[in-house]
Amino acid sequence: MRTVAIFAAVSALVAAVALPAYAATNPVTDQATTLQQMAVSDAQSLVVASEATAAPLERGEYSATTPDEIAKKKAEEAAKARAAAAARVAAANNSGAAISDADLRLAAAGSGAVRYPVPQGSYYVSRTLGNGHNGADMVAPAGTPIFATASGVVRISSEGYYGYGVAIVIDSVVGGQRVSTLYAHMINGSRAVQAGQTVEAGQFIGKVGNTGRSYGAHLHYEVKVNGSLVEPISWLRANAS
Repeated sequence: MRTVAIFAAVSALVAAVALPAYAATNPVTDQATTLQQMAVSDAQSLVVASEATAAPLERGEYSATTPDEIAKKKAEEAAKARAAAAARVAAANNSGAAISDADLRLAAAGSGAVRYPVPQGSYYVSRTLGNGHNGADMVAPAGTPIFATASGVVRISSEGYYGYGVAIVIDSVVGGQRVSTLYAHMINGSRAVQAGQTVEAGQFIGKVGNTGRSYGAHLHYEVKVNGSLVEPISWLRANAS
């Protein structure tokens, strides 16, 4: 009996060591167990205090991100820039100061159907029609903007138009008459319109320069009515506004 008891004790010890450690605590059952059920005992919870709420966002604290917001913002900035540029142009026209490239397309010489080709008050006429000279020379600083006298179609736009240098010719109809205006001696590369293009009265077309047969920066300006040369300044005074 003693020998049998010893063998029984040894067998029990071997069985205890050989069995997996989890067999004693997780017995196998015939019922399937889900991962969620197995994880219940190890699950953790998070408790958030009631005072922890999301801080409200103010609209001014973030930038526009949608296409509509971006377009609206750009339009507002462009409008502000145009207003500022227009104010600078008005001040420059009154003082005779130089006008920057950013202002050129915003400036307008007058408001009527016929307009002066350069800002009024920023030039004087050094020579007019007569003695082999076919137009008026309007002296102005190099870079001063030049505007179309009247609405019409550009017939000539050239970087080298004979002795005129860089020049533009525009054909218009004013008061039922065919009117052709020529703008010469402009700065190289400053032409803003091309032959065949339709322009409006007061539209920026180029800059005063000193190209071609010229001595000093000025605009050589010619006017033809029904094919005949007329004195430009007198014609402007009678028609421009």
